[in-house]
Amino acid sequence: MIAAKGYAAQKAGATLEAWDFERREVGPHDVQFDVLYCGVCHSDLHQVRNDWFEGIFPMIPGHEIVGRVVKVGAHVTKFKVGDLAATGCMVDSCHTCDNCKDGLEQYCDNGAVFTYNSKNQYTDGAPTYGGYSNTIVVKEEFVLHVSDKLPLAATAPLLCAGITTYSPLKHWKIGKGHKLAVLGLGGLGHMAVKFGVALGADVTVLSTSPKKEADAKKLGAHHFVVTTDAEQVAKAKGSFDFILDTVSAEHDFPLYLSLLRTNGVHICVGVPSTPSIIPPFAIIAGRKSLAGSSIGGIKETQEMLDFCAEHNIVSDIELIDIKDIETAYERMEKGDVRYRFVIDMATLK
Repeated sequence: MIAAKGYAAQKAGATLEAWDFERREVGPHDVQFDVLYCGVCHSDLHQVRNDWFEGIFPMIPGHEIVGRVVKVGAHVTKFKVGDLAATGCMVDSCHTCDNCKDGLEQYCDNGAVFTYNSKNQYTDGAPTYGGYSNTIVVKEEFVLHVSDKLPLAATAPLLCAGITTYSPLKHWKIGKGHKLAVLGLGGLGHMAVKFGVALGADVTVLSTSPKKEADAKKLGAHHFVVTTDAEQVAKAKGSFDFILDTVSAEHDFPLYLSLLRTNGVHICVGVPSTPSIIPPFAIIAGRKSLAGSSIGGIKETQEMLDFCAEHNIVSDIELIDIKDIETAYERMEKGDVRYRFVIDMATLK
């Protein structure tokens, strides 16, 4: 076993603290890389608190992981020691179901293995521990290449915030000629704006906060609608082909569905901790669709990373010390981050 250090919650809702633990030895098909930076996702906080489901504790969060390879297994062909490497939300899947064969490991029929708060039924059945740690061991198929053209710390959030917004844009073929509204301008939303603009869509940010208009325009958005302003909302009704909904708090679905054109699609990627009620007439009128999307598969995630390298796209980040993670969580809940916290893992001593 490999001695490792991390920051863990020992039980649901507990404060994250330093914890020594063990990683598995590097097998023939594994890649070990030292974690240099790890993004802080809102889902980290949800899972530490058991907001969605019963968690596995101790829990080391983190699934936006970038670093440098220190060891590879005997049968590894795509990586060598010294390479930059990354891992996102998954570390394994069955490889045999139709979804896995189609490059949709995130929808594995037999259950994808997530980077933390999961058990790997395909190997040893042990709990997985995430990127708030100094090193990680991952199967080669779930390790991604990272360009050295981009700042590494700002690349980390692409492994979740990036692919979560890129995947639905590509699936629905959103681009030139489409009017795209991005609902919410946070960690996910600011990436959705960057991708939507790069793909050629006409992008509008929908936000309850007028203060975010300057940032939205700076990120490349063409328009901005304050959704608490009845006059602005009235003008926007029936305007959009797509709404990419990144909000993880309760919100008024019928209001936003009214902003779609006939045959428009409202795509949910944010995950509120409480269920929402959708009146059928909100979608029947105008033959509208309410859809959802998770992260992307491994092939699509690599495609996204390559797209970012080509178009010079990274996240807007605030780099933090690991000891400040609880403060970062508090600020994240208040929306006080522009737009993603990233942990400098060199601060884990």
